[in-house]
Amino acid sequence: MKQKIKKRLIQTIEYLFFLGLGIGLLWLSFYKLDYSEVKKDILSADYHWLFIALFFAIVSHIFRALRWNMLINAMGYKTRVSTTFFAVMIGYLANTAVPRMGEFMRCGVLSKKEKIPFNSLFGTVISERLFDLLMLALIMFFVIIFQLDKVGAYVSDIFSPLMNSLFSNLSSILILLGSIILFFAISIWFVWRSREWIKSFRLYNKVRGFIDGLMEGIKTIMKLEKKWLFIIYTLLIWLFYAIMVYMPVLMLKDTAHLNFVDALTILAIGSLGIVAPVPGGIGAYHFIVKSILVELYSVEANAAGSFAAITHAGQTLLNVIVGSLSYFYMMVITKSQKASNE
Repeated sequence: MKQKIKKRLIQTIEYLFFLGLGIGLLWLSFYKLDYSEVKKDILSADYHWLFIALFFAIVSHIFRALRWNMLINAMGYKTRVSTTFFAVMIGYLANTAVPRMGEFMRCGVLSKKEKIPFNSLFGTVISERLFDLLMLALIMFFVIIFQLDKVGAYVSDIFSPLMNSLFSNLSSILILLGSIILFFAISIWFVWRSREWIKSFRLYNKVRGFIDGLMEGIKTIMKLEKKWLFIIYTLLIWLFYAIMVYMPVLMLKDTAHLNFVDALTILAIGSLGIVAPVPGGIGAYHFIVKSILVELYSVEANAAGSFAAITHAGQTLLNVIVGSLSYFYMMVITKSQKASNE
């Protein structure tokens, strides 16, 4: 009991820390802005571009559900696209509250609904994320190639102080890295030598079973009959992500001059704000996107802040509304239907 209380306390402190970090970044993004100008931009924005962007966001989520279904079916389980889509949206809803909780939540909901092992589902999500990371890396590569002058200078300005600090303490860093490598080497050697003793523990079988299921999910990529379709779904997901970013730039006159390649830059670098360990990317997204617009494209700071605020609010509202409706349908309506049928 004390252990559970201690664990929850640590989780609460960690959550509050990252929430505070997000709020701090949000304050840094807006504290020097003219709030009357930001309000003016928000009120005068052409919101039909935002609604089109949110429509394409939903389309990308549908293709994400279709892609996930392929991996689930490759394990021998059958799920409807609608059910998988609702689970995906519940995951996005969870991410707005607790960073990286979405992957666990969508697997948990679908596991309970379709009686599919959780660890196998989580393995398929890891496979998905590996492909998404590859796509993000490719987008970043093409962004750097097409906008080398702008992006190169931007990255240099950000990382130059860090690199100078690192190389000035190179010997200390090498000693630290060597110590870490040595620690892992000794740990692996100890586990290997003690493997028979470790197998005698009851926990070993549970952990081994979880890892086996995880690996089964990860290896589903190799079992796909239509690998080309999986790749097409992945490309479409990221194409609609790019469109989702490009459409809102047309909302404001200060950002309307940006082109599709500029939107790809915002998508690539701005994604770092979404994956940051702060609830819903709050603060981190605003800070990064505002910085990109101001530093790379010389967008006026108030307009850049307005753009970040509007797009983040739109994405968050979409995830909350559609995610909540999905949760209500999956956990309430379907249960009622099942009870009435029985």
